[in-house]
Amino acid sequence: MLGAGQMGGGIAQVCASAGYRVLLSDISLERATAGRAKVLDFVRRLVQKNELSAETATQIEGRLEATDSGLAEADLIIEAATENVELKLKLLKNADALAQRHAILASNTSSISITRLASVTARPASVVGLHFMNPVPLMKLVEIVRGLETSEGTLASVRALCQRIGKEVIVSRDHPGFVVNRMLVPLVNEAIFALQEDLASVEDIDRGARLGLNHPMGPLELADLIGLDTVLAITEVLQAEFGDNKYRASTLLRNMVAAGRLGRKSRRGFYDYDERGKRIGPNTLFAESARVAE
Repeated sequence: MLGAGQMGGGIAQVCASAGYRVLLSDISLERATAGRAKVLDFVRRLVQKNELSAETATQIEGRLEATDSGLAEADLIIEAATENVELKLKLLKNADALAQRHAILASNTSSISITRLASVTARPASVVGLHFMNPVPLMKLVEIVRGLETSEGTLASVRALCQRIGKEVIVSRDHPGFVVNRMLVPLVNEAIFALQEDLASVEDIDRGARLGLNHPMGPLELADLIGLDTVLAITEVLQAEFGDNKYRASTLLRNMVAAGRLGRKSRRGFYDYDERGKRIGPNTLFAESARVAE
């Protein structure tokens, strides 16, 4: 696993839970070790809630290893780094050079072309998109993205993996945003435009989506969960690739990212969060804006 952050850790957890040995790596062994510790802390909380047995937790711990190497041992390498094309190209090129000839290289990208990522490798037939949804342990869907040269064998192998770890699968062609984010991100961005234009409050925009559209989460709280930097990155990919202004990012979204208000991971987004990621209320920025308006 390349990337020990929120997504990489979640993917590592579900794979280890299904019986796979997982090597979790990052830019340093310290980062990988910290990522492993977060996964195991989450697993221990599941035990405390009686949602997981202590025996299973011990097995997961034994299968999950932090490393600063290990690529040569892997049969499947999943890249789960930040949504930055240059970084992903670099990671996949390096993985290709180190991995066994039969190994599959997968990217958890939520919008970047799999064909482009595969182009820096010597094995484009063995490169595929595995777009897990966040939070990985709870969300059932994995979006498999087939690049222009992804082989039937590669597709079959990753589909079998997804089934073994208990996920449902959809398959997308390699178009910007794929299926899920092609629909989702414009919705989220439009909700941010609505807030920017003072159409309604943060809470009412989200309540409207939950009660009027029957969505389990409102678009602004979902943006906080995804990460506003990720939402912005996907929006920029959609606009650049389609050349359509309807995908342009709202000014408020750009400003939130510039200010470091990235959602749950920074504890400040459209809502404020405590150190464990529990929502504690609307962001004070918007509360202050409301008072000024009054």
